[in-house]
Amino acid sequence: MYSNPKDCLYCTNNETLHNLMIEICHLRVSRLFLFKEQTYRGRCLVAYDGHVNDLNELNDQQRNDFMADVAQATRAMQRAFNPEKINYGAYSDKLSHLHFHLAPKYVDGPDYGGVFQMNPGKVYLSDAEYQELIAKIKKEL
Repeated sequence: MYSNPKDCLYCTNNETLHNLMIEICHLRVSRLFLFKEQTYRGRCLVAYDGHVNDLNELNDQQRNDFMADVAQATRAMQRAFNPEKINYGAYSDKLSHLHFHLAPKYVDGPDYGGVFQMNPGKVYLSDAEYQELIAKIKKEL
């Protein structure tokens, strides 16, 4: 499915994006974000730099670099927050730009043993709390 980069949340880097997430840093070929809705403590998202719709559109090197970014992010999340498991979500039905949701799951935490919710809308933090989470992730990158 083709989508116009001019209409893309990640390519336009607009207010809607900034209302949903905070950019942590740039990795090899992607940007790492902290998701503002923090039902799953430490939840992040990795978005590919270029406007591609699917992982299969990348050549081998691009794919390897992107997946290395995803692995680097999840290693940092694991060390920073020690979740039991990190769930990966690569849904692009309505937003055609390659990105992975990274949702830490904790025993006895929300949706443990099931699929994480896209945006439960329950847990929002103060700016200081977001910065604390970001600092923990950056320390482990």
